[in-house]
Amino acid sequence: MLKAAFAALKHRNYRLLWIGTLLSNTGDRIDQLALNWLVYDMTGSAYYLALVNLCRGIPMVLFTLLGGAFADRTERRAMMLVTQSCAMVLALLLAGIVATGSSNIWAVLLVAAGRGAVVAFNMPTRHSMIGELVPREDMANAVALNSLTMNMTKIVGPALAGLIISTLGTLACFLINAVSFVFVLATLVAMRFPPAVVDPAAAPRRNIWRSILEGFAYIRQDRTVMTLLLIAMVPTFFGQSFVTLLVVFVQEVFFVGPEGLGLLTSCVAVGSVLGAFAMAARSRRLIRGVTMMRWLLAFGAALLAFGYNTSFPIAPLILAVAGMAQVTYSATNNTLLQLRLPDQLRGRVMSIMLLNRALVPLGGATAATLSQHFGPGPVMIGFGGLIIVFAGLILLFYPPIGRITG
Repeated sequence: MLKAAFAALKHRNYRLLWIGTLLSNTGDRIDQLALNWLVYDMTGSAYYLALVNLCRGIPMVLFTLLGGAFADRTERRAMMLVTQSCAMVLALLLAGIVATGSSNIWAVLLVAAGRGAVVAFNMPTRHSMIGELVPREDMANAVALNSLTMNMTKIVGPALAGLIISTLGTLACFLINAVSFVFVLATLVAMRFPPAVVDPAAAPRRNIWRSILEGFAYIRQDRTVMTLLLIAMVPTFFGQSFVTLLVVFVQEVFFVGPEGLGLLTSCVAVGSVLGAFAMAARSRRLIRGVTMMRWLLAFGAALLAFGYNTSFPIAPLILAVAGMAQVTYSATNNTLLQLRLPDQLRGRVMSIMLLNRALVPLGGATAATLSQHFGPGPVMIGFGGLIIVFAGLILLFYPPIGRITG
């Protein structure tokens, strides 16, 4: 079972990408939790928590499609070297703001916007690169391992962040994140990367906006791809906002400190890792649409339960279930989509799917704003219910989604 779960790691280039991502994402998770804590601590307002997420999300919405077009027309490793270097500089800028004792929230928001722009170009490049690093028969395992990597860092990162914030302060968190980018740059340099195969239709001399429109034209012609993209995006907007609201739950519902925030966030990740590991060990024949839809319904139900819960000891268990459900439906969706796409369009179509990452901070901003008026519990209940309704509508209007396989 272990051999099957880590099959894609036998490919050297993918193994380097996986290791670098694991280290870099750990630093990023530490940074992300510390940033939310810093903003809420500086202002005491959920509005500013909403604003920092909005600043991250808007550049991702504006530039992710452009990032996908560049991923299909440039050498992807070179693109990643640029984006990761920029991310390291922004982490150092944020550390500098804290080190100087500045209380200028607008400078923090500006850095958050810069990070959103960097992510918009990095995400499509990283995801489309997976198709170059592993053969088709290992694609499902590589996608699942990528999810496993991201969710493993959700355990280590927040746990470390809570400890570091309480002992060394937020400055140390931002410095650790900056150092983490050194490792991902080293792994990218170490790859023995073949020359990129660039689609002539997406060559640099061709209008880049026309290249983006070709991605949309492909989606319009394939209803299954369109449905998979909707499943990737809509629940993300409503569902992933719970991570942002955990800061508010910790301080207004459970009345615990940063260690409690780290514990709750890590429990989400424990469930996510279990789900991702199960996905990695699963045969490609078991990657099915019906599994995706069942776990999507379970995700909405878990958020509904968390919104009603006011007991801190019960909260970690509910969040672990939410994490497992979210990563299982998401990884299944990602795999089904990757296997259906032609390589020459992969970057552009994946960039449309990856707009769901932009929807995370936008959903977080919406949830935080509503929380200011109605409280975090009712907001979580409402969003969980909307996810359940959405899943039901998909099954009602497009039943074939339950029959597709990997």
